[in-house]
Amino acid sequence: MKIIGVIGGMGPLATADLYKKIIYFTVAEKDQDHSHVIIDSNPKIPDRTDYILHRGPSPIPEIVKSIRRLEAAGCDFLIMPCNTAHTIIEEIKKTTKVPFLNMMEETAKYVAKKHPGEIIGLLATDGTVYSGAYHKYLEKEGVKVVTPSENQEKVMDFIFKGVKSGNVMMSLKGIEDAVKELTEKGASVILLGCTELSAVSDRIKELDYVFVDPLDILAHAAVIKGGKKAKEV
Repeated sequence: MKIIGVIGGMGPLATADLYKKIIYFTVAEKDQDHSHVIIDSNPKIPDRTDYILHRGPSPIPEIVKSIRRLEAAGCDFLIMPCNTAHTIIEEIKKTTKVPFLNMMEETAKYVAKKHPGEIIGLLATDGTVYSGAYHKYLEKEGVKVVTPSENQEKVMDFIFKGVKSGNVMMSLKGIEDAVKELTEKGASVILLGCTELSAVSDRIKELDYVFVDPLDILAHAAVIKGGKKAKEV
């Protein structure tokens, strides 16, 4: 059994949600059937969007501190419950010999397999959208992706003024407006490309659209890589 290391705190609720999903996706009859997971939830990691948009400090030094603690704890591989942090994952990977599971890469492969030929609508932070990282991974798999324009600010408000601020019951009107815009652009599948959206996915999935949650996909992949049997996503 391999030890899963979680670079957490981006944000804390998303980190807790990832661990819950790892437990859920594990085929288990008793405690001992579950994965060995070590979480370093470091809320001192600077905002990733601010860094990508050149208005804040790099998150990498604090992420590396988490990595060092997870290395010392004996983790066999690492995962990050933060989509925006994956825009700089290649820089982060250079700081350690411990392998990573890449959430964006796993998600792109899943989408290409489960939704071939469909256009993906991306709900994500300004940083993720600006970086084009999801576009890169999805287009590599032959998947077309569209993003909101007039409703992107509403997505950011829901993420930062809603979930990150503890207002998890904030109205879904802004998210629904963004989803409608994406469907008008041809999207038939909506990607929850921010883990704050994943953390309240039960609410969002009540909207009458097809959603894909990268945190589900990452949790599922982590269970398998950790040497356990996993339920289907």
